[in-house]
Amino acid sequence: MSSHTGRKVLVTGGANGIGEAASRALAAQGATVVIADRDQQRANSVAAEIGGQVWPIDLLDTDGLAGLRLDFDILVNNAGMQVVSPIQDFDVTAFRQIQRLMVEAPFLLVRACLPHMYDRGWGRVVNVSSIHGLVASPYKSAYVTAKHALEGLSKATALEGGPHGVTSNCINPAYVRTALVEGQIDAQARENGISREQVVGDVMLAKSAIKRLIEPAEVGALIAYLASDEASMITGSSYAIDGGWTAG
Repeated sequence: MSSHTGRKVLVTGGANGIGEAASRALAAQGATVVIADRDQQRANSVAAEIGGQVWPIDLLDTDGLAGLRLDFDILVNNAGMQVVSPIQDFDVTAFRQIQRLMVEAPFLLVRACLPHMYDRGWGRVVNVSSIHGLVASPYKSAYVTAKHALEGLSKATALEGGPHGVTSNCINPAYVRTALVEGQIDAQARENGISREQVVGDVMLAKSAIKRLIEPAEVGALIAYLASDEASMITGSSYAIDGGWTAG
């Protein structure tokens, strides 16, 4: 794989989980990585280890993003949140926050980065979607809605960016071994009176052919590839990394 030396990368939610894995993978290939995260302590720690920089920011404050122009060559839209609730009980404020963080913020960051990418004639947008950007699950209406919207934004970016050397793609992981998922496992085990092993095997991996959680580094490696020169003809696509969930 070609080097990312000389390229500047923005990774949102880059201090933990998939974002951290992406930050490490891209930095290992020579990129200068800027971690955008509200967890400044953790972001500083990761940045110090990879020779990166930190942009302390709460991406729910989308008004602060509206007028930005950014000079990043690679944008990884990763930041996200989850709320599980039946639609009739879903908190309206939480629904709106999820759309703001996972749809509006990525749109504004793409908007801010494209002029620089167009000027260079090269750019990569990698959107960390989810298997829930392709299929739905009950009780996750806001998350499913946001990820489906992110898929549409990615495809529109691909069509507009193609003539300028800019690609845009989605990555669609199933359950990844992150702090967020570990918390979901504990919560479901408590609520349903079953073991953590049963939650993982009987609930989370019920539709997967490969019965294990995805490791963050596996997703980070795919992000790094889609950001490479070798991926210049891959755009407007959605890459499931789901252990076979959507094959059946």
